[in-house]
Amino acid sequence: MMLLNDELLPAGSLALPNRGLFFNDGFFETIIWADGHVRYLPHHLARMRRAAVVLGLALPLALATAEALTATVARLVAAQPGAPAQRIRVQLWRAGAGLYAPPTTAAEWLATAQAFEARETPAAAADFSTTVRTAFSPVAFCKGPNALLYVLAAREREQRGLDELLLLSAEGYVAEAGAAAVGWVRDGAVYVPAETAGGVAGTRLAHLRRVAEKLRIPWFEGLYAPGTLLAAEAVFTANVAGIRPVLRVGQNSFASDQHPVLAALRRADRAG
Repeated sequence: MMLLNDELLPAGSLALPNRGLFFNDGFFETIIWADGHVRYLPHHLARMRRAAVVLGLALPLALATAEALTATVARLVAAQPGAPAQRIRVQLWRAGAGLYAPPTTAAEWLATAQAFEARETPAAAADFSTTVRTAFSPVAFCKGPNALLYVLAAREREQRGLDELLLLSAEGYVAEAGAAAVGWVRDGAVYVPAETAGGVAGTRLAHLRRVAEKLRIPWFEGLYAPGTLLAAEAVFTANVAGIRPVLRVGQNSFASDQHPVLAALRRADRAG
């Protein structure tokens, strides 16, 4: 027998051991299905493959190729009632038991779906976090290993009544937003934090970079102090739910929703 949420249940009610539950030994991916396909498919697959290599996991065959991942997501979407656009969460964790030392490369996985709602309205109020810092590590680029950090960031954002919270690295460089990548525009170019600032490698941002290349908009990655962002002409966040203009960071205001470069990027992103 075991206790689950203060209820005594047979041990078989929850499949144990579970290394994802015990050690956070895995990662997850958030995928949008819309218009009959997986959005940003190459970028999702690249991040999943990279995470699997770093963690020493074998991607399950149902998720390992573009064709397989598409078919798997399509099957789940077909079983959902209602909305054709779905937000899919794919969670992977190492199979087996053991202690910290991984006993196998085999992975188990779970995919769940819910109706997708785009989130592209401007963020009226943002500020830098005062309680949370990112840290670069071999797993900082993927979703899951540092999830608690983003829980704390979301908690601070809500407590401060902000629409968005921006995170700095331990060294004081701009890293990302609480649940999205961050970027800004100045002198006709886009600037985004380097991965070494400790943020997640965003799939929407990777797609947006390709859009910028097609539009011949210069794109720079680097380690930037907060003052660099505050001196921008426009600030935005980007994730699978949308690209959001940021209108204020602290006491600094931006006409981000009216900036021609950001507007061009958003139009081209929607078109492609």
